[in-house]
Amino acid sequence: MDSAENPVKFTGIKLSQPKTVAAGIPAVISSMRHILEEMNAFRGMKALLELNQKDGFDCPGCAWPDPDDERSGIAEYCENGAKAVAEEATTKKVTPEFFAQHSIEALGQLTDYEIGKKGRIAHPMYLAPGATHYAPISWEDAFQRIAAHLKKLASPNEAVFYTSGRTSNEAAFLYQLLVREYGTNNLPDCSNMCHESSGVALGESLGIGKGSVTLEDMYAAEVIIILGQNPGTNHPRMLSALQKAKMNGATIIAVNPLPETGLLNFLNPQTVKGVLNIKTPLTDIFLQVKINGDMALLKAIALLLLAAEDENPGHVFDQDFIRDQTAGYTAYIQHLREQHLEELVADSGVPLENIQAAAQALLHKNKIITCWAMGLTQHRNAVATIQEVVNLLLLKGSIGKPGAGTCPVRGHSNVQGDRTMGIYEQPSVAFLNRLQALYGFTPPQEHGYDVVHAIHAMHRGDAKVFIAMGGNFLSATPDTLYTAAALRNCDLTVHVSTKLNRSHVVHGKEAIILPCLGRSDKDIQQGIAQFVTCENSMGVIQMSKGNLTPVSDDLKSEPAIICGLATALMGAASAVPWQHYAQHYDHIRNDIEKVIPGFDNYNQRVRHPGGFYLPNCTREGRFDTPTGKAHFSVAPVIRTPLANDEYMMMTIRSHDQFNTTIYGLDDRYRGVYHERRVIFMNPADIAAAGFQPGDVVDLYNNYDHTERVAYGFIIVSFRIPEKCTATYFPETNVLVPVNSVAEKSNTPTSKLVIIKIKSSQIKQ
Repeated sequence: MDSAENPVKFTGIKLSQPKTVAAGIPAVISSMRHILEEMNAFRGMKALLELNQKDGFDCPGCAWPDPDDERSGIAEYCENGAKAVAEEATTKKVTPEFFAQHSIEALGQLTDYEIGKKGRIAHPMYLAPGATHYAPISWEDAFQRIAAHLKKLASPNEAVFYTSGRTSNEAAFLYQLLVREYGTNNLPDCSNMCHESSGVALGESLGIGKGSVTLEDMYAAEVIIILGQNPGTNHPRMLSALQKAKMNGATIIAVNPLPETGLLNFLNPQTVKGVLNIKTPLTDIFLQVKINGDMALLKAIALLLLAAEDENPGHVFDQDFIRDQTAGYTAYIQHLREQHLEELVADSGVPLENIQAAAQALLHKNKIITCWAMGLTQHRNAVATIQEVVNLLLLKGSIGKPGAGTCPVRGHSNVQGDRTMGIYEQPSVAFLNRLQALYGFTPPQEHGYDVVHAIHAMHRGDAKVFIAMGGNFLSATPDTLYTAAALRNCDLTVHVSTKLNRSHVVHGKEAIILPCLGRSDKDIQQGIAQFVTCENSMGVIQMSKGNLTPVSDDLKSEPAIICGLATALMGAASAVPWQHYAQHYDHIRNDIEKVIPGFDNYNQRVRHPGGFYLPNCTREGRFDTPTGKAHFSVAPVIRTPLANDEYMMMTIRSHDQFNTTIYGLDDRYRGVYHERRVIFMNPADIAAAGFQPGDVVDLYNNYDHTERVAYGFIIVSFRIPEKCTATYFPETNVLVPVNSVAEKSNTPTSKLVIIKIKSSQIKQ
């Protein structure tokens, strides 16, 4: 069953009762343990003391914003932020000698956790056609070899240029500039797989594909609704904001198929109460929906509010706001009146009395914030569901005012900034025109490949070169075996990386690894210390300046790598001053402000402690839609029929994980230790299927008449709705069909996969 794409290896499961309190002293202990496993105490503390500080470096983990006012001088980070720094700032190194000792085949048998723990890549590496081992290559030879492959393509559209969410604004701007001067818009990015649905939904409804709130709004909110998100693991610093909101009187409503510890109780380790084990209860109302029951739930709440509005017109809905600033209200209300409450309740999986409690909490409030993450975005009807979230806010007039609005919580630290910088396969004509006006070349107008289309193109042979600016493409994407075949079909795969990952061992006919600096590393160009910038989930642009000595002298920054490749590819014919950009990043920022709105006086404003906010029409009470108004949307509830032996499966993260990076083998809050190959099931489902907790099973998906199998998963009994299951990704990405995507956004539907469960021949 072992394979380079998804090796099966049990590591010794241990179970306990799920935790009821998040963070606290255990989080501090865990943070320090991870730091000390990767480096000495001095280097670790030097990094942590600068993490998320106004003159320090931005966390390489999630995109949750830093406070605008004072920040903790001791620990302006969370447990998973410390883990991210430990992972990046490790002093362990993967040297040319390591690659000489370990074949591609041997590396492919390691788990993602084992691969990641080998350390930082210390030298550019090259895998020749038919070779069994990577060998060292000089930077210049690497650039020339990549350029040669790109130059011999029949069309620039035969190349794919992927971007991860860790890439800085400066690198992202240069990367898209290189790609467009080369002649293609093939710029898939990790947003295609996570919040693309949010961008599409918000863009259509409100005129901007970003959230509208700030941290100050969180503190002023009367009600905060959190849908399809697990802040305790994925965005732990959000718990501090929720705690402050609670202290100010906010009601918190949590919507999720799993009860998540981080939304139950919080121990803030930076407060006296937290140290004394005095917890803060966070969630007031928990609505445990079925997988993809969110649309039905939202409509049920809206229907209850409509009944109250009918009884007391103008006292539940904000009719002035609706009349003056929205369109489509009449059609939406007509649609609501056609719904049947009992059907919506059944489709949601939430008891009526709980839904009534949520509606009552909203009844006379208008400072309402809705937060969501991939639990909403990775469904076939994701765009429509997010627009239903917007509908609820529009009914209450809860947009464009203090304490109210939308809050899509981005995963990776600069995924929003990458899109702002032009990393997008469907660029606007206005953006391309500004590039042409500044640089003089004519950018391509034809839309390029997103992630799913790129996978298909590589699989067909229509795309022959794949270049990734960060990330772990294979482990992040759906349909693992299909995607692996697509990558192997390429003539060349190139990865700009800090650490070894699975995409380095599932490669094209030739492969190159280009090792880059991390956020925590000092970046010196022409003898001058440089900084880069990032954009957080709430639209703040701030500087990030590493303070650690890099573990190798053979690393280059992402901007330097892009400039080096561009020089090799374009030569003297380029219209872009690549060498000028490489000398000092101020030069890059000077030209960003000429191309991208909102970056006036970029270099001056970003040097202000804490940075600056980008313009946001929705936050300002304007809607940049064709009508100039916010739009109500009408969409049906999607039902998922299941056979008796079928289940819905959603992929989730463990607590020792960020995206595809596996920090450890424990999921402390859910009570699962030293194992990742598990499937969470409802106790009644386990019994009905004739299984026992601890049984080893194989998981099958047959979407589109193609059998997909994930071998060897241990059943864990858990409080999850019947017919719903959950597994960790990337281990079960093999089951996510590449052709099962969200309408309009084309995002893979990783949060709803239909599976069958069968006994396995594999033993623990």
